[in-house]
Amino acid sequence: MRILFIGDVVGSNGRDMVKTHLQSLKRNFSPSVTIINGENAAHGKGITEKIYREFLELGAQAVTLGNHAWDKKEIFEFIDNAKYLVRPANYPEGTPGNGLVFLNFNDVEIAVINLQGRTFLPAIDCPFKKADELIKIAKKRTNIIFVDFHAEATSEKIAMGWYLDGRVTAVVGTHTHVQTADERVLPEGTAFITDVGMTGPYDGVLGVTKEAVLKKFLTNLPVRFEVDEGRGQLSGVIIELDKNSGRAKSIKRIQINDDHQALLS
Repeated sequence: MRILFIGDVVGSNGRDMVKTHLQSLKRNFSPSVTIINGENAAHGKGITEKIYREFLELGAQAVTLGNHAWDKKEIFEFIDNAKYLVRPANYPEGTPGNGLVFLNFNDVEIAVINLQGRTFLPAIDCPFKKADELIKIAKKRTNIIFVDFHAEATSEKIAMGWYLDGRVTAVVGTHTHVQTADERVLPEGTAFITDVGMTGPYDGVLGVTKEAVLKKFLTNLPVRFEVDEGRGQLSGVIIELDKNSGRAKSIKRIQINDDHQALLS
């Protein structure tokens, strides 16, 4: 059994890369479930209902979010009815939406959890304690538990991997937009990578036009950031697992751009 995860989709550039490559990735790797992080999918910040539904129509079974989840105000109008949209679970009680959803593939359930880190990000509830709480809920139904940990600090993401090793199938980091080369299956059977990387502009700076970012660094003056519209890239991982135990067998990085094609490991 395999899970395909596509990292932070940024703007129309990233959405176009998903449209162009998702079906060929599904043919090549035959994933049972496809999950996309879409928190930057609408002009680089937030997501709309139209984009959420487009991802599902393209073949995703769930869409995870992150710290930009609330940047498009219309999300409050549809998130409670968006069955497969997963926002960070460790926002305070009463926050709209769900941080845990269950998917079904051939009568096998897969739990998808979204958590947000607190280092260099807003101080919301503890993601480690929230993970404990949600794993107890998920384990009543399935051993297959996928965690998208949306966090800034590499240390916090690595710590979460070790904290959940043996209790979940995978902990994949998102948010920092640069794919790391530290993918591995931890000793107790949890697939881990610090950051899956970004799906969007290849020649910008984390998705933003390089000219705007350079001006900001050189002058320290206010600058309007725009999503770069040049060449694109797609970043992701494919995770193979045992459907009975939920333990990961392997995790491999995927990167598609003008310098790399598909599997990198």
